[in-house]
Amino acid sequence: MVNRLLYRSRQRGFLEMDLLVGQFAARRLPQMTEPELVAFSTVLDQENPDLFKWLTGQEAPSDAMEKNNTFKELREHVQAQLAAHCAPDATSVPGKPWVRGWDDNDVAPTKAPQAGELVS
Repeated sequence: MVNRLLYRSRQRGFLEMDLLVGQFAARRLPQMTEPELVAFSTVLDQENPDLFKWLTGQEAPSDAMEKNNTFKELREHVQAQLAAHCAPDATSVPGKPWVRGWDDNDVAPTKAPQAGELVS
C-alpha cells in the first residue's frame, strides 16, 4: 500500500502537487499507521485543483478534509514550504485565489477597439 500511495503522490499530473505531496509522502509514509495510510489515500482521492487550493490556503477545505488529521499534517507541510521558499508577495492572501496578470474584476469596462484603431 505504501508504494502505491507514494506513486500516487508523485504522479498527480500537476507539477506543483507532484512536488509538494510527493516530498511529504516520501518523508512521512514509512512511519504512517494503517489508519493514517487510509486517511492519506482519501486525501489523494481529491481533485488536484481543489486540493491545491485547500493546501495553499486559497479556499477553505471541505468538512471531510478538515477532519482528516493526515490532510492537516500535509497542509502544515505545504504551508511551511511556501513560507520557506516563496516571497510573501508571491502567495495569495488567505481565503483568496492567486491572480495571475490581469484582473478583469478590478477594471472598469472599456469600449472595444474598432478595426484599425490603435490601443494604448
